[in-house]
Amino acid sequence: MPSVIALIPARSGSQRVIDKNARSLGGHPLMAYAIEAARGSGVFDAVICSTDSERHAAIARHYGAEVPFLRPVEFATATSPDIEWVEDMLKRLRAEGRDFDCFSILRPTSPFRTVETIKRAWGEFIAEQGVDSLRAVERVAQHPGKMWLVRGKRMEPLLKDGPQEQPWHSSQMASLPEVWVQNASLEIAWSRVVFEGRTIAGTNVMPFFTEEAEGFDFNNQYDWDCAEAMIAQGKLTLPPIAEVPFVGMKNSEGRLG
Repeated sequence: MPSVIALIPARSGSQRVIDKNARSLGGHPLMAYAIEAARGSGVFDAVICSTDSERHAAIARHYGAEVPFLRPVEFATATSPDIEWVEDMLKRLRAEGRDFDCFSILRPTSPFRTVETIKRAWGEFIAEQGVDSLRAVERVAQHPGKMWLVRGKRMEPLLKDGPQEQPWHSSQMASLPEVWVQNASLEIAWSRVVFEGRTIAGTNVMPFFTEEAEGFDFNNQYDWDCAEAMIAQGKLTLPPIAEVPFVGMKNSEGRLG
């Protein structure tokens, strides 16, 4: 069986949802759910958090993840591509004699991903021949065939496909090609795509179809409010966490509580 490492990216400084990775959801920091699911799945040879923050590192260790070193600040900006911190992490681990055949990125912003989600994805990935990576996707809510590029006082379709007499932007959704969008639930790839091609995906990417709330992703305050409301109403359930809550979490307003 290939060796595989879980990578939990948890940089500090998020602005759309202030310091979201350390923010309390259901009594635990958001990042705790990714760590707990990774550890509970039994899939990974190591669960490692990549963070630029000593406080986030303390949270990660509290919930059972390793933080062998902090992420360099230049790889922790709002515009830093994933390949920078993934490559840095895998290279530094390799230098310490820790080499892994595969890696999986489990982003804290998808807390409804479960142990079973991870097991299902890993099983599908290793059963497929000739792929570089797997990426979680879900059916789009807003079809790109109905999107536009605005140029001053004019606009043009983002996609110009479809018959001229019946363009996609003027067609019913049911008649348009099925389109899928990636979500933040998980990614799995062979480590060679990083070392040989400096990419986290490679060229042959297979889909992993998330179900129900597995792909729910926190991108803004509205997402957070929706999730809290649905949890309170019993419409969404957070995976259980065995550890006691970390002391000094930030509350739903982003303040220490």
